[in-house]
Amino acid sequence: MFSLCCCSAASDAQDWVWKAGVHSFFDNTEFSGSALQTAQTMAGVHLAPEIGLQYADKHRVYAGFDVLHEFGSSQIIDFSDLIAYYEYDGKLLRFLMGAFPRRGSIDRYPRMFFQDSINNYRPVVNGFLLEYSQKKHFINAWLDWTGRKSFTQHESFFMAWSGRFQPSWLYAQHFGYMFHYAGIDDPSVHDAVHDNGLILTQLGVDLSAMIGLDLLDVNVGWAVALERDRLAHQWHTPQGLLSEIRIEKCGVGLFNSCYLGGGQQVFYGEYGSRLYWGDPLYHSEKYNRSDLYYRFIKTDLAQVKLVYSLHLTEHKLYHEQALYATFDLDKLFDK
Repeated sequence: MFSLCCCSAASDAQDWVWKAGVHSFFDNTEFSGSALQTAQTMAGVHLAPEIGLQYADKHRVYAGFDVLHEFGSSQIIDFSDLIAYYEYDGKLLRFLMGAFPRRGSIDRYPRMFFQDSINNYRPVVNGFLLEYSQKKHFINAWLDWTGRKSFTQHESFFMAWSGRFQPSWLYAQHFGYMFHYAGIDDPSVHDAVHDNGLILTQLGVDLSAMIGLDLLDVNVGWAVALERDRLAHQWHTPQGLLSEIRIEKCGVGLFNSCYLGGGQQVFYGEYGSRLYWGDPLYHSEKYNRSDLYYRFIKTDLAQVKLVYSLHLTEHKLYHEQALYATFDLDKLFDK
């Protein structure tokens, strides 16, 4: 995404502002024979222009759209989303409300919560975000209304929160959400209402500034889910240990995550991705993912990243290859 501010001479400091970004992705997953994940290739390009008005540097209103064209499609536009939101951007406090881009707002969550394809196919949040941040510390709360009740659509929404406290090389961070999935607006259909919660609390060390690497980050945490079907009146609480390691030097990096514990996503067999937006491989009791990547380009203007992933679960080794490219045009005009 990118932002270009065109300053006017108005005495009340009202400026026209606009954004426009291009994000392209190619993700090939080789999960043939897996009972948890699907073998598929997801590829396409997003265009997301926005235009707005800024007042007194802190207040902005934007309107625009996000359109996706999938590679090989005969359609010009395969998916489209409205963008329209208010943003307050103070020195420490940030508030957004409306339909705003997911990327750059709530994309810190581990894949246990939101798998990679969510940014590609659900790029817009409908709700609000309130965040306080200072240096490496932050705390936020947000809501994403993902389904308006109708005769064909279930009512659903996320209520979530996250935060990080890092006074030095040692840090603590926390992620959590509650996903509400209700029935459709048809009295003859009696679907169970689901309230699914997931929390993850981690302790870690960030040694990037202490050694000759661009990034060295290690953390370990405990994940607990709270899931229920209101018709059955029974809570399920799968929980387990999640560890993560990030190492990077000169654009070459490794990200490894390992989960050991109870299988998450208790009702996945019945509801699938309608109820869970996290990676379904966490339904396994043992899952290790290793991402080997190379950043061809990493500037304020453009980022290009190639990833080769190894997934060890179900007593098998699966492969995945992905290529991502993002172009932020606003940086061309930064002073």
